[in-house]
Amino acid sequence: MSRAVLTGVAAVAIIAAVGGAFIADHVHRVGLVHLTMSAAAESAAAPIYYRDPDDKPFYSLTPKKTADGRAYRAVPPGADLSFDNPVHEEMGTKVADTKGIERKIKYYRNPMGLPDTSPVPKKDSMGMDYIPVYEGEDTGDGSVKLSPGKIQRTGVQSERAAPRVVRTLVRAPGTIQLDERRISVISMRAESWVQKVSNVTTGAAVKKGQPLMEIYSPAISSAAAEYISTINSPTTGGIERYGRGSRQRLMNLDVPDAAIVAMEKSRTVPIAIEWSAPRDGIVLERNAIEGMRAQPGDVLFRVADVSMVWALVDVAERDLGAVRVGQTVTVRARSFPGRTFSGKIGVIYPQVNRETRTARIRVELSNPDRALLPDMYVDAEIDTGNPAPVLAIPESAVLDAGTRQSVLVDKGQGRFEPREVKLGQRGNGYVEVRDGLRDGEPVVVSANFLIDAESNLKAALKGFSEVGGQP
Repeated sequence: MSRAVLTGVAAVAIIAAVGGAFIADHVHRVGLVHLTMSAAAESAAAPIYYRDPDDKPFYSLTPKKTADGRAYRAVPPGADLSFDNPVHEEMGTKVADTKGIERKIKYYRNPMGLPDTSPVPKKDSMGMDYIPVYEGEDTGDGSVKLSPGKIQRTGVQSERAAPRVVRTLVRAPGTIQLDERRISVISMRAESWVQKVSNVTTGAAVKKGQPLMEIYSPAISSAAAEYISTINSPTTGGIERYGRGSRQRLMNLDVPDAAIVAMEKSRTVPIAIEWSAPRDGIVLERNAIEGMRAQPGDVLFRVADVSMVWALVDVAERDLGAVRVGQTVTVRARSFPGRTFSGKIGVIYPQVNRETRTARIRVELSNPDRALLPDMYVDAEIDTGNPAPVLAIPESAVLDAGTRQSVLVDKGQGRFEPREVKLGQRGNGYVEVRDGLRDGEPVVVSANFLIDAESNLKAALKGFSEVGGQP
């Protein structure tokens, strides 16, 4: 009985051993097949990018060759996507696997860019690890060194400072007003009666010399009779100086020249004097009514020449320093989309509105087709730019801290130097650099704020100011 039991146990053990070996061999074969298929699939996959054959920080999304004709190396999806050299820590040092160069950690800096360093690894108040700084990365001149991987991932781009024409447009609203020098008023200088009014109404266009009304005035008739008597007299008629005083009296009563000439030709005194338009223009006001009595000073007609008008533009106080008399102004009327009117600044009024903090300027505009009407709203653009090229950089390159402006100068090989600059005019996406940069120096125009946060820029600027002796 015991022998039978022992025989059964041995048989079970043998079966278990043989089955385990079979299963292990099957798993090993399946694993080899899976790894082989994965490797084949990985090798067959399209490269995600191409990198320089000498491991320089140059990359391309498409096949490319170096200057000496060598093809860029394809990087498959399974490759290490970190652009930093794979390293391992060993007793306070980091050894690069690709070139075997040992780099010592000098210190650790604050991950949020604060001017705080530590000789040993530590964490900040939020639990973030301090960033190691290696020998050779801390140059001592305030510059910052970033790895090619970080530069590639953050999308850092640079552009050179170069002479450019910086155009600055000052935009301001305004209204159309009549030219004060082109308005005429017809009023009587003596008591008169309106005998007849021509077919002229408010808004009608009139020509200079066109009859407007006929006036009877006792004072004018008396002066006209005296003048005609003088020029008709056999004794004084041929002597010009005798009739000069009587003629001047008619002129003082504002009798039109055409009416005086008509008297001299006819040698008679008319009952009513014809009054004509003093200039070409539009009748803005008509108060004359047939049969009415007009007292001295009463306005009977108001005529304005609208071939030239003013645009009174309210410019913000902050833009006054860039505005000059004679600058070109482009005016767009809201009633005529797509049409522009050009003029020049004639006057800058010497007063600032205390409520709106704006100053008024006057632009003289030609209006031959009478499209611009009084009190019409317009939008003005004043070209305050300098036509001469100046050293300029993109506005996105400027890190503005309020009291100081700085840029990141690309020194090459992943080094970026923070530098304070003095800026001038802005326009067309560029800003003038008056001090701090030289022609041709590249500055970071994209991802510069990421570099600021990554590179302890505030501490670098502080050290740079201390070295330069600036406050």
